[in-house]
Amino acid sequence: MKKLIILTCLSGLLIVRFAFAADTYIIDKAHSSLGFQIRHLFSNVIGKFDDYTGTIRFDESSPEQSSVQVAIKTASIDTGVKMRDDDLRSSNFFDAAKFPEITFKSKSIKKTGENSFDVTGDLTMHGVTKEVALKVELLGKGTGLKNSIVSGWDATTGLKRSDFALAWNKVIEGTQVVGDDVKIELHVEADKK
Repeated sequence: MKKLIILTCLSGLLIVRFAFAADTYIIDKAHSSLGFQIRHLFSNVIGKFDDYTGTIRFDESSPEQSSVQVAIKTASIDTGVKMRDDDLRSSNFFDAAKFPEITFKSKSIKKTGENSFDVTGDLTMHGVTKEVALKVELLGKGTGLKNSIVSGWDATTGLKRSDFALAWNKVIEGTQVVGDDVKIELHVEADKK
C-alpha cells in the first residue's frame, strides 16, 4: 500500500512537471520587427510587416519540446514607399486579397549552443507551404517594466521567393529588377502569458 501511495505521488509530480514545463510567451508588436531584405537592381531594399501575432512556447529544460507559431497579415507589408507597397500587395506579388496571411508553424527545435537553436517549421506564403529553418538566439529573459516576464529573441533565415510562386520579374539590359533571394531578419520581444 505504501508503494502504491509513493507511485501515485510520483506520477502526480510528473504530470504537474509536464503540464507546467513550458512557458508561453506572446509576441509584443510594439517591441518587435519582422523584416526582410531583397535585391532591387544594384541595391538592397528593406521592408517589414506591421500586423502579426505569434506565440512562443519555451521549455528551458527540454527545448525540443518548445514550439513557435506566427501569423502575419500580408497587407501589412511596409517598405516605406506607398506605390511599391501597393504593388507588393497586388497579384504581381503577394496577392494579399487572395492570400491574406503568411504563417509559420514549427515542427522541430534543436539546441545548438547555450542560447542558440535551429527551429525548423512550415512556412506558408502565397498558397505554398515549404519547410524553412531559422537560426534563433535567445537574447535573454527576465522581469520587464510592468513586472511581467519578458523574453528577447533574434532569428534569421533565407529563402527564394520563386519557391513560393512569387516569380514576377523584369530584366533591364540583362539585370533582374527584383532578386530571388530574400534575407529574413526577426527581432522579437515576447511577454509571458
